[in-house]
Amino acid sequence: MASTITKTVLLAGTASAAFAAQGWGQELEGYYALDPLYFEQLDGLAGAADRATSMYVSGRELEHARTGDLKDLFSGIASVSVGGAIPVAQKIFVNGVDMLNLGVVVDGTAQNNRTFHHATANAIDPGLLEEVRVDATVSPADAGPYALAGSVVMETVDPERLLGEGRNFGGNVRLSYGDNGETFQRALTLAGRTGGLSVLGYAKRATGEDYVTGDGDTMGGTAADLDSLLGKIAYESESGHRIEFSGQQLRDDTLRQYRANFGGDDSDLRTYDTTRTSYSLRYENTVATGLWDPSAHLGYSESDIIIEEPYDSNGLSWTKSATLMNTFNLATGTVNAGYDWRERFGEYDSPAFDEYQTEQSVTHGLFAQARLQPTDALGLSFGARYDWQEFEGVTGEEVSHSGASGNLSATYAVTNELTLRGGVSSVFGGIDIEDNYTYWEFLPPFDYGTLDPSRARNASLGLDWERGRLKLGGELFITQIDNARGGTDNFDFESRGVNIGASYGWDSGFARFTLSKSDTRIDGDRSDSYDQLDFGAPLGTVMAFEIDQETGVDGLNVGGGIDAALDYEMPSGLEDLEGYTVVNAYAEYVPPQLDNITVRASVDNLFDTEYADRATYGSDYAGFTTLKEPGRTFSLTVVGRF
Repeated sequence: MASTITKTVLLAGTASAAFAAQGWGQELEGYYALDPLYFEQLDGLAGAADRATSMYVSGRELEHARTGDLKDLFSGIASVSVGGAIPVAQKIFVNGVDMLNLGVVVDGTAQNNRTFHHATANAIDPGLLEEVRVDATVSPADAGPYALAGSVVMETVDPERLLGEGRNFGGNVRLSYGDNGETFQRALTLAGRTGGLSVLGYAKRATGEDYVTGDGDTMGGTAADLDSLLGKIAYESESGHRIEFSGQQLRDDTLRQYRANFGGDDSDLRTYDTTRTSYSLRYENTVATGLWDPSAHLGYSESDIIIEEPYDSNGLSWTKSATLMNTFNLATGTVNAGYDWRERFGEYDSPAFDEYQTEQSVTHGLFAQARLQPTDALGLSFGARYDWQEFEGVTGEEVSHSGASGNLSATYAVTNELTLRGGVSSVFGGIDIEDNYTYWEFLPPFDYGTLDPSRARNASLGLDWERGRLKLGGELFITQIDNARGGTDNFDFESRGVNIGASYGWDSGFARFTLSKSDTRIDGDRSDSYDQLDFGAPLGTVMAFEIDQETGVDGLNVGGGIDAALDYEMPSGLEDLEGYTVVNAYAEYVPPQLDNITVRASVDNLFDTEYADRATYGSDYAGFTTLKEPGRTFSLTVVGRF
């Protein structure tokens, strides 16, 4: 949104202090030996204490992921793991916690619609994204309800930022081809404006064949067949009043494995017709600076999965959301206060078998979140909310619950080089909507009164150290979700661990390393993937390394990365998880005489490693065929801007 843009002057050879304060989770792209420059800071609250553990996907990383998937989007951040290999099956874990337990919004619209557990609830096309932020572990009160273990904020491409200054029409076209699976992608973005009115349209089509794993086996049901659309229109008056509407749709309709997140050949396939839709309507005043700075949002998101064989199964889930908020701009910071509302709905419909069940909840919340800088060294963020929930189950039984939530985060600059940071929160979760493909299990005599409302307790403690161009940092974290819902029962879930990272920039490049180690438990014991389903996954230690270097040839950069996991010993009776190391490399060229053209050649899984990403379901079961990642893949991408 336009109000999140601020202009920060960068002095020669320095980086923005606001960004440096956010820790190792974000990489700045180089240092500047130039006159003072202006840098667009998309997150207007960057540097606040509750952003100290936030992880940002940089513009360069977003650009590289636009013709990829969610695994490409988060490839440089070890604490965000993506398993599933294909978009319809990809599930995201933050610090070992399934993203279903985080508050997820796209253009301000709440997502996380519970759906068939063999498919993802959060399929997003990176090609339409402009900003991605992950607030791990401790989430602020203004993130909305259900943000049990953090939040994920995504913003789609904005027409004004795409056009820049002095242009009223423009866009880009992207073409890419990957030889493994013969995947061909083509995308077109157009934007225009006149006066205060701006519009943007985006369309993408991806097609292909089943890909081959590192061992040369064809992984059935992995062919690309995806359509993605985005439309956005905004109007901003001269006095700063801005209203924006956006709508997007992602559809994947083709043959997949009988269970889409499993592996196998082409002997047991069925069609998954999956459509995910999201709409957003927002108002704000982009120039408000005093105590009256209101904003409003209405949103709707939907996940629709149709699997005709063999049970004529139709699973529909949606979320309606609304937020009214005012920002009080103070001398020492800001206070956000307001009201939000969520209505969540899940439906299973099988006309051929005369089955129709639904679950539904309505949650009203009041919240306030302060972000203050009392001294140059001390940053504080604290807030509270109270939620009232009404829940109706498949039996028609209604239950009501309510509860308070609170959070506190702080940063303290011990020296100019060393900053300490930490945060705690207790979050009311209520009763969550279940996987709608399992509603048949909840028919009478099931009693919803036996389910207790969930509550999450979170804590993190870390530090950041910076000297010159070297940055080091790390944190300890823990998330405990009491009374987590598993169908008709409650259980306790926990994820704890450590994140560390380092980055170093030089005049012609940068390098970054991140490591995340998490340990997840059910009712105090380590367990298998199935028992943790929809809450976590046994990840152990995963690592990511990135490097980018100018070559000295005008316009030519080369780089690459390593995606790795260490061996992980599972409890008795389960298969231990084998480690892996995957190497990727690329070269990117912008012709000096045609700087509106970018050509990128890459090779993923250079050494043809046979592996399933650590976050992919089922590797802990003997004889289970996991959904393996593609083997060596050569890709060519061409981007033209006009």
